[in-house]
Amino acid sequence: MTLLFSPIKIRSVEVRNRIWVSPMCMYSCENQDGMPNDWHLVHLGARAVGGAGLVMAEATAVVPEGRITPWCTGIWNDEQIPAWKRVTDFIHAQGATSSIQLAHAGRKASTYRAQSGSGSVPLGEGGWETVSSTSEAFPGYAAPRELSTEEIEAIPAYFAAAAKRSISAGFQSIEIHAAHGYLMHQFLSPLTNKRTDKYGGSLQNRARLLLETVSAVRETIGPAIPLFVRFSATDYVEGGWDQAQTNQVAAWCHELGADLFDISSGGLVMGVKIPTGPGYQVPLAENLKSEAHTPVGAVGQITSGGQAEEILQRGLVDVVLVGREFLRDPQFPLRAAHELGEEITWPVQYERGRFPSA
Repeated sequence: MTLLFSPIKIRSVEVRNRIWVSPMCMYSCENQDGMPNDWHLVHLGARAVGGAGLVMAEATAVVPEGRITPWCTGIWNDEQIPAWKRVTDFIHAQGATSSIQLAHAGRKASTYRAQSGSGSVPLGEGGWETVSSTSEAFPGYAAPRELSTEEIEAIPAYFAAAAKRSISAGFQSIEIHAAHGYLMHQFLSPLTNKRTDKYGGSLQNRARLLLETVSAVRETIGPAIPLFVRFSATDYVEGGWDQAQTNQVAAWCHELGADLFDISSGGLVMGVKIPTGPGYQVPLAENLKSEAHTPVGAVGQITSGGQAEEILQRGLVDVVLVGREFLRDPQFPLRAAHELGEEITWPVQYERGRFPSA
């Protein structure tokens, strides 16, 4: 059996293979209430039908003001639970594992989706005041309000409550979003965290909010549910967040109950040069695994079964998370299995579409 199509067990959950759907924002809550709808059911469900091992829902806000846009999903109230349960029930019926990325966008919240405008949504048009570790604005967006120490202390409870609702909604694993310039990343990076209270200064202080959140979520979900964290491993700016800091904070998170780290990069500041290309972020995940000895997922322009298998065969990555290729091809795992000569189960409804034997 290929590594790509071998199962992986994390705590009490066994995932059928190692091709996972990366969380991808859909900006499709047309009522702007954070409620998933038919779009989310079909989008996520199709990837489960297509053979993905784990299907992760997009960055989902733990509070209304944590949404990237007014059209983003949420899990901040109990009314959202049944709508998500409809999605997870379908994912599970296809043999896939469900996951949700819990998020707060911080100073990158209250923005337009691409088809509706650009920059921050004005207060009078459905936008809201954003908050952050800093009062400095992300370029092109409205300036945030700097959070007080007491307000920061309340944030882990929001993530924990959202995690509890997520489990009630049927999600089998949880990811905390600490990447791409959103709130947790804003606290982690010295570029956006110049605070002088207990949440600023040293690496341990800058990581404090994330570590408190990991602890709160783990306590809430109990010992059986897998917990992931997504990091941007570098800001691509000298003096910013970098690989060594990522490795250290991941190790601390692991000690507190995080199981796997989903490693991306960038997103905090504009104008940086990102060396993109096939698998360009894989070395960041491999470095974390070799230095912190924790399970990792690799992301970034992974587009074929052969490429994904080769990444896993090197032995420094445990799973691959795929984004754009899943947008192009919801049945990517079925095609990848054929490319690798691997026999896997197809949905009975699609059996007539099996690739012919070589």
